[in-house]
Amino acid sequence: MAVLCKPAIAVPEYVITNEETLALAEQLHGDHPQLELILRLIEHTGVLKRHLIQPIDQVLRHPGFDARSVVYEEQTKDRVPAVVRQALDQAEIEPRQIDLIVYVSCTGFMMPPPTAWLIGAMGFRPETRQMPIAQLGCAAGGAAVNRAHDFCTAYPDANVLVVACEFCSLCYQPTDLGVGSLLSNGLFGDGIAAAVMRGDGGTGMRLERNSSYIIPETEDWISYAVRSTGFHFQLDKRVPGTMEPLAPALSDLAEAHQWNASKLDFYIIHAGGPRILDDLSRFLDVPPEAFRFSRATLTEYGNIASAVVLDALARLFDEASALDGHRGMMAGFGPGITAEMSLGTWTSDAAAAE
Repeated sequence: MAVLCKPAIAVPEYVITNEETLALAEQLHGDHPQLELILRLIEHTGVLKRHLIQPIDQVLRHPGFDARSVVYEEQTKDRVPAVVRQALDQAEIEPRQIDLIVYVSCTGFMMPPPTAWLIGAMGFRPETRQMPIAQLGCAAGGAAVNRAHDFCTAYPDANVLVVACEFCSLCYQPTDLGVGSLLSNGLFGDGIAAAVMRGDGGTGMRLERNSSYIIPETEDWISYAVRSTGFHFQLDKRVPGTMEPLAPALSDLAEAHQWNASKLDFYIIHAGGPRILDDLSRFLDVPPEAFRFSRATLTEYGNIASAVVLDALARLFDEASALDGHRGMMAGFGPGITAEMSLGTWTSDAAAAE
């Protein structure tokens, strides 16, 4: 079965702390009628700092959608290759051994997709298949893993590269003054992640089953309004409560595999915000500590959208607490409201050789 190897992660060099974010909110929106609520919500995100591809003064200027699109392409080509190389090295795979690249991003647009450029620039075979995913938001990290798993199920010896590239700061809109929009200004950060799913060999999470679930009639709860000025993020106040209907979907997936979702050894969960993690802990009946990798991502990087689940998985690798045979779950949540979920067992090359 396919093994998801250790992800590579990179965050850009410009940093904004939570204290600086709060000060900016007061400076820019001092006359906002709900300023106190906004400040309180930002304080309670649990985010200590976020990383940005540009200094904050450039982010706040918003030179227009066309200029931002140029920045998105330049930054993608400048930053993604190093992350991809590290992911390939960690999986002990060469570019020519990759059969499919799944590339996810919801914060910019390129056509041809970045996969076409990567194939030419980094020595992948011309026959490498491409699967760009642009409209699943934060759920796309889980979706990328699931589509990679599907491909390796169809082609058991195949290797898949997953890339998540999110420059959330390029979506800042100075005219969006709703509570949800201003909260997002203090929650989202920029980051890139990549990982290889090996069809044979490798150390990591051996994928065994995946599934998707969408909560009916919630399509407008997380969305973009696409305008001449770019992507305008829209967040409904009901979103934090979505773990109550999604937790049963996670439990059903585990039950279908004859596992108990409350009794797994590790959890790799999208960190949309602290309440998401708190509620899921309660509804799945697992201790808050079970989501420590996701909480660490949120604290150190903020919500880096589709890259969160890969960063959380990398933290599990770094902790070195997973043992061969340990059972785990991965889940990404995003627009729809959609959940992309998977189950897997920890395995290593050393164990496979015994």
